[in-house]
Amino acid sequence: MENKENKNNKENSNINEPALTSRDYRKLRIEKINKIKEKNINPYPDRFQITHKLNEIADLPDDVEHIRIAGRLKALRIMGNLTFGVLSDMEGSCQIAIQKKIVGVDVYQFMKKLVDIGDFIGIEGISMTTKTGEKTVNALEFVFLGKALLPLPEKFHGISDVEKCYRQRYLDLIMNEDTRKRFVFRSKLISSIRRFLEKHDFVEVETPVLCNKASGALAKPFATHHNALGIDVFLRIAPETYLKRCVTAGYNKVFEFARCFRNEGISPAHLQDFTMLEYYCAYWNYEDNMRFTQAMFQHVLLETLGTTTIKIGDENIDFSGEWGRIDFRNLILQDCNIDIEKHDDVDILRKEIKSKGIQIDDIDKLGMGNLVDQLYKKVSRGNLKGPVFLTGHPVESSPLARKNDQKSNIADRFQLIVSGAEIVNAYSELVDPLDQRERLEEQSMAKASGDAEAMDMDEDYLKCMEYGMPPISGWGLGIDRLVALLTGCDNIRDVVLFPLNRPE
Repeated sequence: MENKENKNNKENSNINEPALTSRDYRKLRIEKINKIKEKNINPYPDRFQITHKLNEIADLPDDVEHIRIAGRLKALRIMGNLTFGVLSDMEGSCQIAIQKKIVGVDVYQFMKKLVDIGDFIGIEGISMTTKTGEKTVNALEFVFLGKALLPLPEKFHGISDVEKCYRQRYLDLIMNEDTRKRFVFRSKLISSIRRFLEKHDFVEVETPVLCNKASGALAKPFATHHNALGIDVFLRIAPETYLKRCVTAGYNKVFEFARCFRNEGISPAHLQDFTMLEYYCAYWNYEDNMRFTQAMFQHVLLETLGTTTIKIGDENIDFSGEWGRIDFRNLILQDCNIDIEKHDDVDILRKEIKSKGIQIDDIDKLGMGNLVDQLYKKVSRGNLKGPVFLTGHPVESSPLARKNDQKSNIADRFQLIVSGAEIVNAYSELVDPLDQRERLEEQSMAKASGDAEAMDMDEDYLKCMEYGMPPISGWGLGIDRLVALLTGCDNIRDVVLFPLNRPE
């Protein structure tokens, strides 16, 4: 299409007139609604039968008849007795041609005078290719499907205001093709992961969002009150303990795409509400899990992006082949010359961190597990390019992970790190109820000492464990963080459809 905005649109008919406000546009369009009704036409009809998606038209041969398409009118160019327009939706767009001699004088005048960019219309017509080589649906019938009261942002500038994109994501999606592609990719990625898990006999389940205990991870929870039951409850910080209950019940392979909530600081890499994928497999250990994780990522990347080499920032990250491993203790020792095995008391470690001038927020309130974790994040994580498996985590930072048989001070755990971001956190799960009780007691003492992210004692989960658990390995994957990484977004809010904002 000769893609220029419609200069014949009544709203823009005189460039010397003062710019109209949104209120002016709204008033004009309400007047058009009244005129549409006067013609005994419903401005908001209930349905329109579609035969093709908009993004399918480009692949059709010419002269296909009885094509019925619909979408939002994104562009309009009236040229006397011929008008070109563009219909658009999330999946793509399609050019349409409306000729007065075909649709008739009345319909053509209706289109010229009462239709605006932003309205929804339906077309029945025949496929053709224009002289400029663009596949087009030549209209035989024009159907009005919905009036927009407010004008879209100016087409060629789109929406560049980041906060407006977050607050009015619907406009961001309407106007910005990159945003549409990003969210289409997110959906395809989740579908690909789900298919891969189901192909390997994993069963999808749903677990509670409102919980009696904030368990499953080291994090500060959101607390609320359940009026009907008269109890305080928490928004889940992870589905882990409930998915493990499923394994106790007999599910050998189980997963959930879970909305999780953590009442912690916001940053370009963190949101308080986010989407987590967790899965658990009976009779696996963390070594089995690493092999499966590598295979899954390589499959999903090939299926969704067509390659296992992904450009992240200024570097090409290659996910093919065997991924490397690095030991947690050696990594920290290398990066800040602190040996966490020698400094195995929280007060001694805290003193050593301070002596080296390493700044950690609330350092005096953190228990051993969270202190070690924050030290790693401060001095090491950003240096890892990956994909690399980080192993050998201290037991204190892994309260739900199994102790290693050879070294009881470390956990059978791995994290997948890519370009300085933690993508996967995985364990050989702790299934010993007595060991689990001791660790939760330690967590409770840390919480009583001021560590807000430490875990609560969870007697119901311990009771479940005492009925017996098989060997288990599982992991959690931050979907938002993964999508941001793969689409080159610096802010995780760019890949969340409707991120929370303060009220205007």
